[in-house]
Amino acid sequence: MYLPPHFEQADPDRIRNLIRTCPLGMLVTAGPQGLDANHLPFILNPDRGPHGTLLCHVARANPVWRELADSQAESLAVFQGPSAYVSPSLYETKRTTHEVVPTYNYAVVHAHGRIIVHDDPRWVAGVVGRLTRMFEQGRDDPWKMSDAPPAFLEERLSAIVGLEMPIARLQAKWKMSQNRNEADRRGVVAGLDASGRDGDRAVAAAMKAAETGTSA
Repeated sequence: MYLPPHFEQADPDRIRNLIRTCPLGMLVTAGPQGLDANHLPFILNPDRGPHGTLLCHVARANPVWRELADSQAESLAVFQGPSAYVSPSLYETKRTTHEVVPTYNYAVVHAHGRIIVHDDPRWVAGVVGRLTRMFEQGRDDPWKMSDAPPAFLEERLSAIVGLEMPIARLQAKWKMSQNRNEADRRGVVAGLDASGRDGDRAVAAAMKAAETGTSA
């Protein structure tokens, strides 16, 4: 990933928070047929390894897990956070010099590591249970694995395989108008904050958090 120093995010709390709030990652692997990308919900275990460990599962019919079982190569998990188009009309500079062009603000995390395959029903059940609790929390009537008939649940669990990625290295990029002057940044925050789009307002919140040093 092209990563100019002024866009680099090094705060581990912000990086972990992006993975938790945007858990649908893109797992990029290299196999016999070339590059492959699978879109999977991940759990981040922050206490395992220097950068944490990612957990997920794939369909048994998906050939990627067999390819990974025989591979020593690193894989890449990409997590996309909030993003928004930035119009030149939001910059104060437009009203003075007109020397401005459109851009796009975004936050993204790249996690690199070698995948460990778990073709183990108990391990898979543990990950599915954690994923379920993570996504069901806050619901009035949260679904639990025990709600399903045991035989049905056993059949469904046998159709998936677990993946574990101890994170060997992390890259995080917060492109949030750090290369603009203060007046231009204020204009972007105000314009995106007033937008009707959720993504625009999320980027405005991330820019404000960066200014105040809080987590976003």
